[in-house]
Amino acid sequence: MNTAILNIEIQEFITKHIDSNPSELLLKGLPFKNVDPKLIIEQIEAKKRCQKKLSTWFCTENIYYPNKLNIEQTSSEITADYKSSLITGHTIIDLTGGFGVDAYYFSKQAREVTHCEINTKLSELVAHNFKALNVSNINCVSFNGIESLKRINKPFDWIYIDPSRRDHSKQKVFLLSDCEPNIKTHKDVFLKYSKNVMIKTSPLLDLTATLADLGNVKEVHIVAVNNEVKELLWILERDYKDDTSIRTVNIIKRGTQFFDFNFKDESFSTANYNLPLTYLYEPNAAILKSGGFNSVSEILRLHKLHKHSHLYTSIDLIDFPGRRFKIDNILPYNKKTFTKANIAKANITTRNFPISVSDIRKKLKIKDGGDTYLFFTTDYENSKIIIVCSKVQDLL
Repeated sequence: MNTAILNIEIQEFITKHIDSNPSELLLKGLPFKNVDPKLIIEQIEAKKRCQKKLSTWFCTENIYYPNKLNIEQTSSEITADYKSSLITGHTIIDLTGGFGVDAYYFSKQAREVTHCEINTKLSELVAHNFKALNVSNINCVSFNGIESLKRINKPFDWIYIDPSRRDHSKQKVFLLSDCEPNIKTHKDVFLKYSKNVMIKTSPLLDLTATLADLGNVKEVHIVAVNNEVKELLWILERDYKDDTSIRTVNIIKRGTQFFDFNFKDESFSTANYNLPLTYLYEPNAAILKSGGFNSVSEILRLHKLHKHSHLYTSIDLIDFPGRRFKIDNILPYNKKTFTKANIAKANITTRNFPISVSDIRKKLKIKDGGDTYLFFTTDYENSKIIIVCSKVQDLL
């Protein structure tokens, strides 16, 4: 850690050139002889990536940034804040601390946080940053997390782990068995030192297979931000043998959409089917990832259009964790009928439909945008239809 980076002149240069082209800066030459220009450029690039994702760090003076890969791999403040809301108790150990965003938010809930990071340089700069952020209840340990857990040899209220999803060649992986550390191998160690374990994984993991593989899973939180699934959180509890709750979360600008169901109940739930009625509902990305399609129909008392369409309908408007539309017209899928409808511009979505959006636009000559929404889908009678809609303002 080169503390010269924290000199006022260099920090002002970094801030002034946050939007500059790094290559052009290097060509012009940087006016500092005691610091490698590439290190300064690395600081600029990393800080730039924090502007929206980690605004607390971006807006705090004297933050020392790691390389941009560490920033890419870290949690956003939005998801870290959500994770912190799930813990209770006084002590938590983060076994794979990284840049420390999760630990920072855990420190707002727990009295004592232990941040483990095997990379000595990263651990050093994270400790520095916690001081800059005026956080005093996080202890930084520059050592392997699992070995640190054994060395400390005391119980914690929570253990948090975010396994590395990069292999030895720095290629992305997502299966638990390919991540480091291997969760299944060390699960018994985790549950020895804490009753509660939170594991963050890639959103690509299959829920059914992973639940069977892990065991002791009390809850799975599927966390989406602005309708994009960012992470899966697996809450393990020592000796837990009951059914797993699936909690879907979509954090949007106006608030947060929630929908919960029991994983085993989904296979016994029955969806009600109907043709499109007055309103149409499109589930958010977290629900689509969860696979709880029958539960949505049963719990929210909505009709499903088709087993594989994952669109819902009702006569009366309800609050819904996703997008809501007023159905204006229903057309059979054929060019002649659509031409008579005189729709030249629309937003297009396909669900359980054999033709792509781009091909539909070409075939039917529809421009993108406007206030009309078209859903190309299949109804429960297996007819290909076009549902013409206008959007209903979300309650959130």
